[in-house]
Amino acid sequence: MKRYPHPIIAKEGWHYLAVMVGSSMLVTWGVGWAFASPFWIASLFVLQFFRDPGRAVPNNPDAVLSPADGRIVAVEKVNDPYLDREAVKVSVFMNVFNVHSNRSPVDGEVKGIWYFPGKFVNADLDKASLENERNAVWIRTPDGIDVTSVQVAGLIARRILCYVKEGQQLARGQRYGFIRFGSRVDVYLPADTRIKVGIGDKVYATESILAELK
Repeated sequence: MKRYPHPIIAKEGWHYLAVMVGSSMLVTWGVGWAFASPFWIASLFVLQFFRDPGRAVPNNPDAVLSPADGRIVAVEKVNDPYLDREAVKVSVFMNVFNVHSNRSPVDGEVKGIWYFPGKFVNADLDKASLENERNAVWIRTPDGIDVTSVQVAGLIARRILCYVKEGQQLARGQRYGFIRFGSRVDVYLPADTRIKVGIGDKVYATESILAELK
C-alpha cells in the first residue's frame, strides 16, 4: 500500500483539537478532573471526527470508488442536474461518527466545479441533494466518461471544503475535500453503469466499490 500523504488526523481538525485539548487541560488544572471530564469527552469526539486514515486503492481500473465513508441512502435513475443527462445517482450519507474526508471516485481531469448556497436540512433526506448547500465536481475519466461527485452539507454541517481546481488531474482515492459535521456525497454516473451497492450498505472511502464503468 502506498504511504498516505496526510497525517491520521485531518488538517481541518488541528485547530479544533488544539482548542479542545487546551481547554480540557486548563479546566483540569483549575478545578479538577470531575469538572473537566465533559471537556475531555468533547476532545475525544473531535479526535474521532477528524480522523483521516490511509486507504488502499482497489486494483480494478474500471471501478468507481466510494468518495466517502457512510451508508448508501439512494441508488436511482435521475437527471444529472449538473451535466443535464440521464444518470444513476448513488448517495452516501455520513453521520458524525464517520470519516468526513472526501476522495475522488475515479481517475480523471476536473472539467468543472459548481458551488451552490442552500439550506441545511437533514442530509439523510433525498431533497437535500438539490436544496442544501453543495459543491459539485465534474470529472472526466481518461476514457471520456463523465462522473459528477457532489459534496452536500447536512443538518449541522456548515462548511464544505473543496481543494481542487478546473483542469487538475485527480487519481482514484485522492483526497479532494472535507465536510465538517455530518453530510452526504452524491455520485452521478452514466445511466448504463453497473451498480455494485444497494440501499443500506456500509461503504468506506476509496476501499468500497460503488460501480463499474464498463
